[in-house]
Amino acid sequence: QVRLVESGGGLVQPGGSLRLSCAASGSIFSVYAMNWYRQAPGKQRELVASITNIGKTDYTDSVKGRFTISKDNTKNTVSLQMDSLKPEDTAVYYCNAYGGPLRPYNYWGQGTQVTVSS
Repeated sequence: QVRLVESGGGLVQPGGSLRLSCAASGSIFSVYAMNWYRQAPGKQRELVASITNIGKTDYTDSVKGRFTISKDNTKNTVSLQMDSLKPEDTAVYYCNAYGGPLRPYNYWGQGTQVTVSS
């Protein structure tokens, strides 16, 4: 199993930036996709960004141009650079490891709080 631990959350003003980090206990080289999800109070969990084992990235429309997902296979870490933050970005952000359609496992981190407020 892959154990995931998020860090880097906090309080930031609108227009500011944060960089979230996800540290994996094992190798993420062969994981089908590493993802960042978020869940705001009263809302469903949504997929924010993903990066596949071949480096393809994708983002939900609301964060395109502002967020960047990346991973370092040698350090077994996944990052989410968040720029031009908005109050509606406020949520608990979760790191996720997805095994793919043939091995549909999901591993989750504990979450890290991001609050965007004046």
